[in-house]
Amino acid sequence: VQLQASGGGLVHPGGSLRLSCAASGFEVGDYAIGWFRQAPGKEREGVSCTSFRGGPDDNTAIADSVQGRFTVSIDKDKNTMYLQMNNLKPEDTAVYYCATTFDRLCYSQWDYGMEFWGKGTLVTVSS
Repeated sequence: VQLQASGGGLVHPGGSLRLSCAASGFEVGDYAIGWFRQAPGKEREGVSCTSFRGGPDDNTAIADSVQGRFTVSIDKDKNTMYLQMNNLKPEDTAVYYCATTFDRLCYSQWDYGMEFWGKGTLVTVSS
């Protein structure tokens, strides 16, 4: 199982970026998968976590700090998960990671049980 996050960069406040998480060794949509970030000097925090119950019962939870600005999508043909980030703020500056597990559902603490982590991609929001 491998994950590779990409798409980070420098963006002005109010700008947008789309991060990609390319997966191999498993099919995106079979197991819980999430986005996480770690800002300099801060603990890692969960950005999103998607549980797969099958069909319309699939669910993506989004952190309150990014609700309404960030959205998650999955392209099963490309076996890739995306994080669309709009109206970026300086406090969104962090290294962003994607992670997955062999469970289908996210735990209440999203990073609990996440066994496989990709290398992160740096997002810097600055004027």
